[in-house]
Amino acid sequence: MSILNRKARFQYHFIEHYMAGIQLFGTEVKSIRQNKVNIMDSFCQIKNGELYSINMYIAEYKFGTNWNHSIRRERKLLLKKKELIKIYKKLKNTGLTIIPIELFFNDKGYVKLRIVLAKGKKIYDKREFLRKKDFTREVK
Repeated sequence: MSILNRKARFQYHFIEHYMAGIQLFGTEVKSIRQNKVNIMDSFCQIKNGELYSINMYIAEYKFGTNWNHSIRRERKLLLKKKELIKIYKKLKNTGLTIIPIELFFNDKGYVKLRIVLAKGKKIYDKREFLRKKDFTREVK
């Protein structure tokens, strides 16, 4: 089971992929198992030397108590220090952003987030992408 960010491929050029762990509460994991997640509008930011996922929607767990999690809280992403430094240097110099593209469970049952260093596409790039897509449909 995986949750994909389908808009990302249309809106951004992907440069580098990374795999990150994510720090969650138990009720958040249960909501993810029920597919009540949306990563379309989310992005990542570096704060105080740590990477956070911002604006990721994870619905409240239906059977949770008053200790349930908040829906759009900042969630810490777990990467190696060398990877964080590498990402920070690339973000500092160029106009890149960090976009989550996939949320999934690995073999051990842990929630992982595939993130991408990306650069936003221009309008003419998006139009060209749509032209190619239409052309391939017509050929088939």
